[in-house]
Amino acid sequence: GRPMDNPLIVHISHLEQWAPLVSEIPPRAMELAKHFWPGPLTIILPKSTLIPDEVSAGQATVAVRFPSHPVARAVIDAAGVPLAAPSANLSGSPSPTEAQHVLADLDGRIDAVLDGGACDVGVESTVITLAQEVPRLLRPGGITPEQLSQVLGHVEVDPAVLNPLAAGEKVLSPGMKYKHYSPRANVVLVKGNLSAYIDYVNSHANEGVFALCYNGEKRSLQVPAVAYGEQEDACSQARHLFDALRKLDELGAEVVYAHSPQPSGVGLAVYNRLIRAAGFEVVELG
Repeated sequence: GRPMDNPLIVHISHLEQWAPLVSEIPPRAMELAKHFWPGPLTIILPKSTLIPDEVSAGQATVAVRFPSHPVARAVIDAAGVPLAAPSANLSGSPSPTEAQHVLADLDGRIDAVLDGGACDVGVESTVITLAQEVPRLLRPGGITPEQLSQVLGHVEVDPAVLNPLAAGEKVLSPGMKYKHYSPRANVVLVKGNLSAYIDYVNSHANEGVFALCYNGEKRSLQVPAVAYGEQEDACSQARHLFDALRKLDELGAEVVYAHSPQPSGVGLAVYNRLIRAAGFEVVELG
């Protein structure tokens, strides 16, 4: 169900597979590869003639990633070519972080699942474009803006990381335009300290209302709750977020009040996924 204007990422298993896919590899791209590949970073550059429009959504650029997981690289090796592929989920639903999530979405639609264990990072790769003068972060992930800046110097954060894509604006990266990562429930992102969050959720307690909260907050809430990590550990939030969103569906949640993470470091990636899961519906508490 993936929209045709949403570009795919091309995955490689050896660094030498990169050059034929792009028009050139500038020095700053090689520096990123040196520091972060193989790993959860996707680099966008002007594409070569090998990349069809179906992969790049008709754009002049291509997104390439060199994954770190040995099973992923073995699949690419077995294919004998780089693989253009999305996450293994129905478009718009939470991304899978373990094999059972894939079966929940795609059982009966696919022939097999390779189970390489749970994902280490959880959220999808960081996406950065180098197809313009100033490097621009298009999708935050496990590689943070601060880490990118240490290699590249100044890095812009695209406004679409925290805001809806403007009308008519092109989708430069997966995860930018559409309501993404969302369970069937209506998710509302709630910004505020613990006391304000608890008061707000408890005042909206009703049948079908659930909370998506940090570890240790459940006991103070008067609605069923699913935790998605430690408040002071954004990496744990990133690792558990999609599993938590899927559990909310399993439990029959209709409305979910999600305690908002801090949008910095890896937390920026968690915030980005949640605000899109919420369709940008946010409650700001004093």
